[in-house]
Amino acid sequence: MKNGICNGLLDLGAVLAGQFTSADLSIFHEFESPPTGGGHQFLRAFRMQAEMHGLRVENNIISRTTRACLFNSFNFNEKRLQRTRRSSVLYVHRVDGPIGVYRGWDDGVDGSIHAVNQKYADKTIFQSRYSLEKHLELGMQFQKPVIIMNAADPHIFHPRGRTEFSSNRKTRLIASSWSDNPNKGALVYQWLDENLDWSRFEMTFVGRSPVVFKNIHMMPAVDSFRMAELFRGHDIYLTASRNDPCSNSLIEALTCGLPAIHLQSGGHSEIVGQAGAGFETAEQIPVLLEQIVKNYRSVQSIISVPSIEQVGELYLQTLELMDDKSININGRRSE
Repeated sequence: MKNGICNGLLDLGAVLAGQFTSADLSIFHEFESPPTGGGHQFLRAFRMQAEMHGLRVENNIISRTTRACLFNSFNFNEKRLQRTRRSSVLYVHRVDGPIGVYRGWDDGVDGSIHAVNQKYADKTIFQSRYSLEKHLELGMQFQKPVIIMNAADPHIFHPRGRTEFSSNRKTRLIASSWSDNPNKGALVYQWLDENLDWSRFEMTFVGRSPVVFKNIHMMPAVDSFRMAELFRGHDIYLTASRNDPCSNSLIEALTCGLPAIHLQSGGHSEIVGQAGAGFETAEQIPVLLEQIVKNYRSVQSIISVPSIEQVGELYLQTLELMDDKSININGRRSE
């Protein structure tokens, strides 16, 4: 942290030092330096949107003029939130998961998130209907739930300058994961590595994998700018992650113009819509690839993901920091 500024947000040290005396919105989240997962990236992009609306944003502190606080899942300092809490502030809890289902084991984190929600939250933002309904299946009711899908930073993720699709070369596939958890789909990628027709396809995997591939080109995790470049240099995004509530990587790939093939699990189908295809077993993927390659431009043309401007406005409406407007299908109030 330099001069009291951390990731562009007003920070606790700066407020206590008197550099800043007021803010409209506080984001409680422990940011990490890139390359990092989707939550960090989305909240940075949302913060920029809030500031573009003329709002003053602080990080991990409630000041005298704070009107609303967005606190993220369990990735924040609860003791600090409790210590600086004010009765005049609207508290909105951003929740994903269930994390125990996503990770494949229950260490009590979902119960802790639910307890925090009941203790502090006035409202709750879920990132997919899957996430809300899965929590309900587990018997967890959250405060005034709203469903708002994530969006990618358009300054980084966009289709401009992307490599045009051509049937006269190998079709380029790409997958990514910042975690080597088996639920991220390594066994599916391993099956592809051993069975896909590599005379017609090539594939890049970015991130961490418990499996070393022979035919799939492996790359370590990269920052968002490099990831966006890689997306624009490929044709189809593939994700085999299981129980993923709202994959930022999937949203980013679609935003860069890539149709997607996805495991029928979690929130994937909500994000992709008709701009790709879903599979239940790895053996189905080659047929789905053939279908997308055959109809590539028509499938690509129906990619529809919300913009960060739309999502930012929906967050600000939920935080009651701007006038309420009708909530569209990509960001809608729960029934």
